[in-house]
Amino acid sequence: MIVRDIMADFELYQPTQLKDAFALLDQYGKDAWKMGGGYDSLSWFKERHKQPKAVIDLGGIAEMKGISETADGVTIGALTTLTEIENDPIIKGKYRVLAEAAAKVASPQIRNAGTVGGNVSQDARCLYYRYGLPCYRAGGNTCFADTPEGVNREHALFESDRCVAVSPSDTAVALVALDAKYVLRSSKGERIVSAEDFFVGPKVDIMHLTSTRPEEILVAINIPKKWAGSAFYFEKVADRNTWDFALVNVASAIVVKNGVIEDCRIVCNGVSAVPRRLTAVESIVKGKPMSEEIAKLAGQSSTRGARPLNYNGFKIPLMANLVTRAIRDAKV
Repeated sequence: MIVRDIMADFELYQPTQLKDAFALLDQYGKDAWKMGGGYDSLSWFKERHKQPKAVIDLGGIAEMKGISETADGVTIGALTTLTEIENDPIIKGKYRVLAEAAAKVASPQIRNAGTVGGNVSQDARCLYYRYGLPCYRAGGNTCFADTPEGVNREHALFESDRCVAVSPSDTAVALVALDAKYVLRSSKGERIVSAEDFFVGPKVDIMHLTSTRPEEILVAINIPKKWAGSAFYFEKVADRNTWDFALVNVASAIVVKNGVIEDCRIVCNGVSAVPRRLTAVESIVKGKPMSEEIAKLAGQSSTRGARPLNYNGFKIPLMANLVTRAIRDAKV
């Protein structure tokens, strides 16, 4: 029997400095849980599927908060709330696609406390995995979603390997489109990974969606100024307008000169385990005019290689239409 609504005991720590958080992570190792806004964390604890010995609440670490413009672009602390990103004049003025993506996460109440670091770091939403069944992602030896009877309308079209769950993040597609860099720190030092490489698929690590190591904390996200003021587009399609995860979402950042696409990055989520950058589509449209014809060709090309499951075939035309609009309707 699976016991619900009763959290297991854990030690709660609330450090105010990163060095103290690192010391706790070194002490507890894989038995520690890093918490930002707490919405996803508390759900896991309540359902008893995650039972850490120590929860490290990072909310009091001031250096992980805020948005600042730099010579190279903009730096966003990982504990910056989604509401702050949605309303920040720098983000809205120069990197609007991220503001629009943040504005589509869940509900206003969740965005007021939910953080950008938490949004990109959240785990898969597959109902079988979340219910505590022994699937591959949970260390078992089967995928309950990838069966003739499985509930899989929200699952992957591409690059599934045993697990067909997808990343649920809305801000992730915008950050990959902006070629953001994630700053990960531990007591041993710092490493910087691209937003694209931050996410990992089941072929790399079937039990995790990101490359963050147990001893590391995502402390900041840097966005390069190259894409500032580009033509942007973001759209999310979900069963409900609020408090729901994307069936498919799309983000684009396009540099246009004299009506011609000089450079672009186009990303979809909800179609594979990680945000899917559409490099083949990018190659097709670069050097071409911004036109209905090119946009439709891009949309049609975006779904090549898709392998739908029993109940998610609708995602193929949905993805094609979203990619078409992400090029045709992108605006500065």
